Amino acid sequence: MDRELVISAQRGDQVAFIDLLRGRVDRLFAIARRILHDVDRAEDALQDALVIAWRDLPDLRDPDRFDYWLQRVLANMCIEHARRDRRRYTMQVLRVEDEAAPDELMGIIDRDVVDRAFSRLKAEERTVLTLRYYLGYEPAVIAEVLGVPSGTIRSRLHHAHRAMRAAIEADARAATVGGNAS
Repeated sequence: MDRELVISAQRGDQVAFIDLLRGRVDRLFAIARRILHDVDRAEDALQDALVIAWRDLPDLRDPDRFDYWLQRVLANMCIEHARRDRRRYTMQVLRVEDEAAPDELMGIIDRDVVDRAFSRLKAEERTVLTLRYYLGYEPAVIAEVLGVPSGTIRSRLHHAHRAMRAAIEADARAATVGGNAS
């Protein structure tokens, strides 16, 4: 059914395009929010990506690849927004998908540590980590979504993991130094 909707949308059917997006917008917004770590910027990036998707949809060769193509458009737009707005970056605490029980304080602290470290990464690093761990994509699929070779994705994941580890360790050192100074 989606294939027919994609083909109709490629021919200029706005209703078909809206129907395609209806089941996808929430997930796309969640991806943008995780990459950009800012609700307003995620909304802007998603809106821009959807405009580009509508404009470029006739050029999509394989209607069965619509989801990957749309995620690529969104990921590229998120990276562009992050680069453009690098100076005015603000971090917002994101709602945790699985609400924690009151006695899970360590889990909350761990998520806070990860969230702080994640926000310090470059947009490209957040993008590959979001596609890998939020969407569960394998490196080959991430490569297809982003339109780059698999080796490049494995390298980007490696560097993103190292940057994440370094950010967590830097926060831990800062907490230790700050804790000893008190």
